[in-house]
Amino acid sequence: MRIPPRITTLGGAAALLSALVVGGPVTASATAASPASVGSICYSKLPSQAHDTLDLIEVGGPFPYKQDGTVFQNREGVLPKQSTGYYHEYTVITPGSPTRGARRVVTGEKVREDYYTGDHYATFNLINRGC
Repeated sequence: MRIPPRITTLGGAAALLSALVVGGPVTASATAASPASVGSICYSKLPSQAHDTLDLIEVGGPFPYKQDGTVFQNREGVLPKQSTGYYHEYTVITPGSPTRGARRVVTGEKVREDYYTGDHYATFNLINRGC
């Protein structure tokens, strides 16, 4: 079983440990993507399979594909620029597809920094759980 790079249920203790081990949180000096690059999507508007993927990420798996949880390189440059290893990708199952399909959730290191792409990294939407 692959453990996701961030565990959202540990709270402040995890943040403190991260600051001590890693050297602190990512600062605001990171370059953000242009506003047209990353949109927003309501959690309720995601396909049900994306909900399943997000639930698996929360509990640490098990994940359906060996590639789930691997580092997402952001080669397309659509997401905000971060250091290598900041983003990880997970498959959103596409019913009827004989392959992994084009749908993914890409997580950042920040809690609830989850992006959805339905077109294999051409566009991303930050998942808004408040709507």
